[in-house]
Amino acid sequence: MLKSGNDTANDREIKAFLGEDTEFKGVLSFEKTVRIDGTFGGEVITKDTLIVGENAVLDADISVGTIIIRGKISGNINATKKIELCSNGELVGNIKTPILFIEDGAVFEGNCEMIRKDKKVIPMVRNEKKEEKAV
Repeated sequence: MLKSGNDTANDREIKAFLGEDTEFKGVLSFEKTVRIDGTFGGEVITKDTLIVGENAVLDADISVGTIIIRGKISGNINATKKIELCSNGELVGNIKTPILFIEDGAVFEGNCEMIRKDKKVIPMVRNEKKEEKAV
C-alpha cells in the first residue's frame, strides 16, 4: 500500500501505481484506489478512485466512482461520485458526474452533465387514515 506525500488527507491508500516512466495501453479495471503518473491510453473502469498525478498524460475514456485530476486527460469521464480537477490539471472531454470541483487555474474544455444522486424522499406530512369513532 502506497501513500503519496503530495496527496491530501482525503486520498485513500493506493493499491496500484503506474510511475512517471511507465506507458500502458489497454483496459485498466481495478478495485480500491489507483494512481497513474505515467502515460496511459485506452479505457479505465472502476467503482472506486483514480488519481491522475501531475506528470500523467491520459488519452482514455474513464468510468469511475471518484477521479482526482492533477495531470492531463483527453477523453470522456463518467464519475458516479465525484470529479476533482486540481489547479494544475487539464481535461479535454465531456464529463458526467453528480459533484464537480474545479480549482482556480485548472483547464476544462468540454461539456458537463450533472447527474443527481438517488435521494430518498421523506414525506413531511403523515398520510394516516383517521378512523371515525362510533358514537
